[in-house]
Amino acid sequence: MELHRFINQMAANAQRLSALAENVSQEQARWQPGPNAWSILEVICHLRDEEKADFRAHLDLILHRSADPWPRISPEAWATERHYNEQALDTCLRDFLSARKESLDWLRGLSAPDWNREYPAPWGSPIRAGDMLAAWVAHDLLHLRQLIRLHWAYTLRQVQPYTVDYAGDW
Repeated sequence: MELHRFINQMAANAQRLSALAENVSQEQARWQPGPNAWSILEVICHLRDEEKADFRAHLDLILHRSADPWPRISPEAWATERHYNEQALDTCLRDFLSARKESLDWLRGLSAPDWNREYPAPWGSPIRAGDMLAAWVAHDLLHLRQLIRLHWAYTLRQVQPYTVDYAGDW
């Protein structure tokens, strides 16, 4: 596993995520396309909290503290419990970017990590350090896709009664 490639990708992903959240009106930041769908603001708050409490913490556990218990997280519940959609987008984005920088610095400081090191995860099957890093990188991509879809849906709503048919389909 080429750690430096993943570090570079994660740094670039942070900038991509930031670009999709910048210059968004408060209305668009809080807009949800459906009752169970997240807004742009909720996605950014989620990314911030995952960066702080999930991936780095769990990867550190797998690599360095395999006797410690798995820290429990509740990302779905956090959106409501932590009132994500009532927070300030610029503050959440700044906090995410700061946490990502800390994570990247931490990753750069790893010395010969054992990517095959396993942790007996609470869901039954073990998880390797490499699996956790791969999931961390993939998590960014899932939310990049989600933010693009939110921009697309919001644009469709804003241009009515006109259509975007001429743009093509994806």
